Amino acid sequence: MTAPTRPIPPVNRRRRFDLRSTALFFVFLAVVLCVLGLTARMVADAVERRPAWMFVLAVLAVAGCMGLRRRVHVARAARRAAAALDQAAREAADELDALQPPPGQPVLDAVAGQVAPAPVEYEVTSGYDGLTPEEFEEAVAALCERDGCSGVEVVGGAGDLGADVVALTPDGRRIVIQCKYYDVSHRVGSQDLQRFGGTCFTVHEADVAALVTTSDFTAPAVEYAEQCGIVCVDGEALRAWTDGTGPRPWDSAPGGRTAGRDLAGAGS
Repeated sequence: MTAPTRPIPPVNRRRRFDLRSTALFFVFLAVVLCVLGLTARMVADAVERRPAWMFVLAVLAVAGCMGLRRRVHVARAARRAAAALDQAAREAADELDALQPPPGQPVLDAVAGQVAPAPVEYEVTSGYDGLTPEEFEEAVAALCERDGCSGVEVVGGAGDLGADVVALTPDGRRIVIQCKYYDVSHRVGSQDLQRFGGTCFTVHEADVAALVTTSDFTAPAVEYAEQCGIVCVDGEALRAWTDGTGPRPWDSAPGGRTAGRDLAGAGS
């Protein structure tokens, strides 16, 4: 029978003394102390020569501490603000997704919660009394749309350069119409035709140019229109067009775009 062996405790070996490392440590410590002493002496001499520097150094030290502390607070506030903005953006996106209408349903106004108004549709009426100039333009556009024109637009307004209604005729020509809602006693003069003739072909690139009015035309205006190839639709012709008993403006056009341009240039 063998006797159990006892564990032998580890022998604590003492670290050997290194003279070189100890000397280097003390040399480095001496250098650091010398540098600190020289710095303190220079500061003391400077303060002794100029006592105001002591106050400046104190102010700079306080300002540096405050700036460091403030920078830490600003960084924390910026992180909090960024987190709040991110949360708000997520909530807004969720609300927009919830407001998205299902396919085939009318679009709801996100603020008022009401159905958005549909685009204004033109209506053809038998009479034109009591209309505003804008309503008259829409009525003429309605006639064009009723008679097969496509891409009908009411473009009248400031800076329209004489074009109130533009469209494509059933045979593919571009028609440009200027509307004059005048009283029967106020006839369209040659100046109106000249202004329209200067832009309808060259600026608006019309194949057919027409001036439609509820009134009538003066003789010089009709003469100028014939020279430039502009179709004149007075009140009587307008009623016939409305009732379907008279020609449409593009049916009375004397020529295409090239001829109209040449005539307009010669007439002006």
